[in-house]
Parts: sequence; structure tokens; C-alpha cells
Amino acid sequence: MFIELDFESEDPIYLQLTRQIVEGIAKGELLPGDALPSVRSLAADIGINLHTVNKAYQQLKQEGFLQIHRQKGVMVHPDGIPKATKTYKAGLAKNLRPFIAESICRNLSKEEFYKICNQIYADFTRGGK
Repeated sequence: MFIELDFESEDPIYLQLTRQIVEGIAKGELLPGDALPSVRSLAADIGINLHTVNKAYQQLKQEGFLQIHRQKGVMVHPDGIPKATKTYKAGLAKNLRPFIAESICRNLSKEEFYKICNQIYADFTRGGK
């Protein structure tokens, strides 16, 4: 998996890193049980502070994407990612609301919005998922 960070972005580096790891899992580039680089190694490889990598890894651990062992290191959760719960769906709806509202303000039709969403979804599900 290739990590590409935008140091000029308004999004924090740890959030960009978190999103890219989740995208790697969604695309099947990272499979359950796959090892990830250590905090120090990844920080050195991409030129960021190790606390930034640690923050991203810890967040992904809390969300069930990663498992962290002192001896085994960091890996994609071997049991797979937890399924969507009511709480997850409520959070998803909350996060989508501003994007939908802005799209309406900018005269983007529901069909255009759906088309964009469907294209992004398809980008992640190509390859047999």
C-alpha cells in the first residue's frame, strides 16, 4: 500500500493517514492479518512525527480496524472489521448531512449526488468485493 500525504491540506496528517489505511482495507490492498509497519518505521518512511502515526494507529484500533500487539506489532484486525451498527449508521448520517446540504446549496441534483457516491463506491468494490 502506498501512503500519499498532502502537507498543504487543511486535514490533519493523522486523519489523512487514517483515511488512507481504511481505503487500503476497503480496496482489499490490506487484508485481515496483514502486518503494517511499526510506528517508528512508518514515521521514518513517510517523514512525519511518530506521535502522528501513533495517533492514527490508536484511532484505527479503537474503531476495530487494527490490532496492536507488543510482540506481534500492528496488523489489520485478523477477525475482519466490525459490521455497521445503528451507532455507526447514525454517525454516517451526521457526517453526510453537511455534504448533502452544501450540494443542495450549489444546485447539485440528487441524481448527480448519487452518481458521485456510486462512482466512489464502485472505486472501492472493483476487484471482486
